[in-house]
Formats: sequence, C-alpha cells, structure tokens
Amino acid sequence: MLELMERDYCTMDDFDLEGKTVLLRAEFNSPLGPEGEILDDKRIRESVPTIKELEDAKVVLLAHQGRPGKKDFTTMERHARQLQRYVKQDVRYVDDIFGSHARSAIAGLEPGQVLMLENVRFYSEELLGLSPEAASRTIMVRKLAPLAQAFINDAFGAAHRSQCSLVGFTPVLPSGAGRLMQKEIDSLTEALKGGGEVVYVLGGAKVDDSIGVAKHVLEKGIASKVLVTGVVASVFLAASGIDIGGPNMDFLDKSGAMGELPLAKGILQKFGDKVVMPHDLAVNKDGKRLEISVRQLPTSFAISDIGHETIASFSDIVRHAERVILKGPAGVFEDPEFSAGTKEMLTAASNAKFSVVCGGHSAVLVDRLGLEDKFTHVSTGGGAAIDFLSGKPMPAIDALKAAKKRMMELISVRPH
Repeated sequence: MLELMERDYCTMDDFDLEGKTVLLRAEFNSPLGPEGEILDDKRIRESVPTIKELEDAKVVLLAHQGRPGKKDFTTMERHARQLQRYVKQDVRYVDDIFGSHARSAIAGLEPGQVLMLENVRFYSEELLGLSPEAASRTIMVRKLAPLAQAFINDAFGAAHRSQCSLVGFTPVLPSGAGRLMQKEIDSLTEALKGGGEVVYVLGGAKVDDSIGVAKHVLEKGIASKVLVTGVVASVFLAASGIDIGGPNMDFLDKSGAMGELPLAKGILQKFGDKVVMPHDLAVNKDGKRLEISVRQLPTSFAISDIGHETIASFSDIVRHAERVILKGPAGVFEDPEFSAGTKEMLTAASNAKFSVVCGGHSAVLVDRLGLEDKFTHVSTGGGAAIDFLSGKPMPAIDALKAAKKRMMELISVRPH
C-alpha cells in the first residue's frame, strides 16, 4: 500500500499491483452492426491506458454488451479481439463468468496476461440494482473475489448503475478507480466548479437530461450562462410564451418533451437572465435551409438548427468563457443543410481554456471533425456524465469512496 492520495476515492497510484491478480471492470458496451461487428470502439480504446499500466499484473476483465432482450446483447469475444489489437499483448477470452472454466483460467494467469470473462449481464443478478453490501453476497462476487487482490473500476459509462460487477467487489477487496474513471471524475468535477465565466451549451433531443443539468448548475450557482440549442431551445422558447408553430409543438408532444415545459418555465422564472435562447433559427422548407428571426415565429416548418446570428453570438460567448461544457447537437446535424450550428458550436467550445463534451452524438461528431485533441475532455459516459452533471447519485463512484473510507478507518485503528 502506497501513501493514499488526497481524493476521496483510491486510484491505481494507491496500490502496488505488480504480480497481483486484478479484477478490472471496464466499459466496453459499443454500437454493433447487423453481423455483430463493433461499429465504434472508442470505449475499448479509452480503456487501453489503464490496461497498459497493469502490464505487470494479472488482469481479469469484467464488462458488458447490451442488455437482455436487445439485438446487441451478445458475447465479449469480439471485444477481446479488438482490445488485443490496441494493447499488443495476448487477450484471452473465456465464455464463462465465474464457473469452474473461468476460475481455472484466472488461476492460471501469469503477470502480463489479460483474461476477458463473458458478458456479466448474462448473469441474472447483475441487473437487480443491489446495494454494494447485497451485491457482495452474490455468487459472482463470492466466487471471483477470493481469486483477486484488488478491484479496479474503469467503467465510468456505467457508474450511474448499482450492479454487482460495479459495486459488489468494493466491500470485500481493496478498490480504486482506473485511469479513465479518474479522468472522467476529475474533468466533470472541474466542470461543476463555479468561479469565472462558466458556460453550459445544452442541446440535442433528450430534453429531460438537459433540463436536469440546467436546473442543477443554475441552482448551485455553477453556470454563468446556459445557452440552449436543438430541441431544448424549442422547449424553452415555448416555455417563455412564444408560439413556435404547430409542427414543432407536435414534435415536442410526440417526443415526450412537452412534459418538460413546466420545469423550463420554472427555470426561466428563477434564472431567466442566465438562460440564453436563440435569436434566429433555421427551418426546413422543402429540404432547404431557411433562416427566420424568432420574432417571425410561429412557423409551419420544422425548426432544424440555430440561425447564423445565433451561431455568431453563441460562439463569441463560448470563446470567452473560462469553462465550457457542451451536451448535444444544435440541430439535425445528420443533414448537411442543418449541421452548421452543431459544427460551429463544437469548434468554438474546442477553443475554450477548459472544455468538456458529453453525450454520444456530440462525442462522435468531435471525433469526425478531428477536434478531440482540442478538448480538455470528451466523456465516454452519456447517461453517466449527464447524471453526474445533474447532481444525481453515482452508485459506482460512491462505492469507491466508501471503500477508501473503510480502508482509512482500518489504517487508523491498526496498531503501530
């Protein structure tokens, strides 16, 4: 045991893992094609620094893909092959989680070897949402924990879940965060700090997520300004009393976003001076971009992007901010006619001193635009990042914090 760092959870710096058997919970859940091929392996790539740092340990990987009943619910065999390409060391896959086959493979590991166990969601108790104490008593934990000397959680993308493989090992093994988990927590914690000009740019179609983030960062005095784009902007415009037109109200109704109108009204009543709405919009007129002022609403055409005046003013606000957190596209970015707002907001955010992007679509676009290296952090966790920024409980992170607290209590009572 090395000197414990100042964080309220342990990291890999707090343990000597050389030669040890380490249970590593990774987040490899990836979009799959019709033949089961991995379409985007970003989450696998992001786990590589942690695995490479464990090159002198015996690494046992726990991960999931999809959920029961879904088309992408499958084995981890392809993930193991994909990982092997990046770590340049043998990654063995076993189609077992905690049975005799898996336990025998773990017992036979040598330092420097990596073993990928089967999809942990093939085990029914994984999805029960148990507390760490209850999860520690499940068969999976009771079978695997005695074979390891440490548990490292690098699965930030699932950190908002309370599942066996995420929280069950923390009560029974020395537990810490992997490098990706550590980077996510550090960057998103920084995003939630006040002081200076802190700008949140909230867009996309998942309005409830954005409303939750806006409410939290405004009530806590974290955000100086919240710029709204995409469907989020439509909700706030409607909440402010502006008639956005029948087709756009119908879209809000069909997408379930109408239920967010009362919350948006409440935010505007309390923090109207900090919520910045678009001045102009781009609507879809027979497949072509038509820009209109907000004063020209209502419209019979679908709102599909923010307008160029708004792009210019929002970009200026973002460029001069101390910290920028961006979630979700500004419009129907898949259509080149309506991609300008999203591209320009991402480009502006990438030039800020501190910038974080979260949300699956935004992260994909950052990669496509070649801007990843310009951002301080591009989060791998969609729902997890949103929950973190909304101030919601993060069971897997809380479990790591509780594990460190127990460890510190043990150290304090140990006889000298």
